[in-house]
Amino acid sequence: MTQNSTTGILRYTAFSADPEGGNPAGVVLDASGLDDAAMLAVAAELGYSESAFLTGRNEPGDEEPPAARGYTIRYFSPKAEVPFCGHATVATALALAERDGPGDLVFSTPAGTVPVTVTQEGTELRATLTSVEPDVMDIAPDDLAQALAALDWPAADLDPALPPRIAYAGARHLVLAAATRERLADLHYDFARLEALMHRLDLTTLQLVWRAAPDVFHVRDPFPVGGVVEDPATGAAAAAFGAYLRALGLVPDTAVLTLHQGEDMGRPGTLTVELRAGDARVRVSGTGTRIGN
Repeated sequence: MTQNSTTGILRYTAFSADPEGGNPAGVVLDASGLDDAAMLAVAAELGYSESAFLTGRNEPGDEEPPAARGYTIRYFSPKAEVPFCGHATVATALALAERDGPGDLVFSTPAGTVPVTVTQEGTELRATLTSVEPDVMDIAPDDLAQALAALDWPAADLDPALPPRIAYAGARHLVLAAATRERLADLHYDFARLEALMHRLDLTTLQLVWRAAPDVFHVRDPFPVGGVVEDPATGAAAAAFGAYLRALGLVPDTAVLTLHQGEDMGRPGTLTVELRAGDARVRVSGTGTRIGN
């Protein structure tokens, strides 16, 4: 597969207006003619943490805006299909908005229905996705010990105010909070050991965080199960983290949070996480831009 193939492979970055920032994703707006092997081949050749493939059109449900445009979407890392990917969803929504104009979209994902709204803000497009129903669960002490050993993080380096949990908002992520920014910045882990543990626990990434202010966090996401060392900006993990913070009473039921990710990789991006009282779902928004022509 190449960029010049009939699949029409686009490249976008999400959660940054700078092509050199945020998280790049491949986007195929018409993948109806591609089988699983072909989609995996495209994702592997691009080498991004994930790529998104629209495999068909569908009608939005009764609960969605009547003018919403509905699509079935699938996501592949260079190694495997994943149930949900936030940054590739944002990238796809922005690509559709550039082609068809801003508005409401509804994506049928393997994890469930994900509405997305794209708005025009000055010269920039901004996409806001609404997660599936989230969940937060405990992690067994032995599994936590293995995760810390793979990271080479002493337990004393964790922030006791943000206890470890597994959080879900379309995909499962282990949330671990560093006590200092320096601890978060020093990330050199055992790739094979962490990958094996994540497969056993059905984790998509580790959401490593440091709290800079009550509503501001710096985050990093190791992603060995996807075949990459680190994900530069992770919308699915951001949604799961928002659910985690609310479930543990660490933020108000209504809150807007700012997550900075990618700085330690030289690809800075910003994710906005919104929680609304009375709605368990989590909203994640950001801008993005096309990479290349």
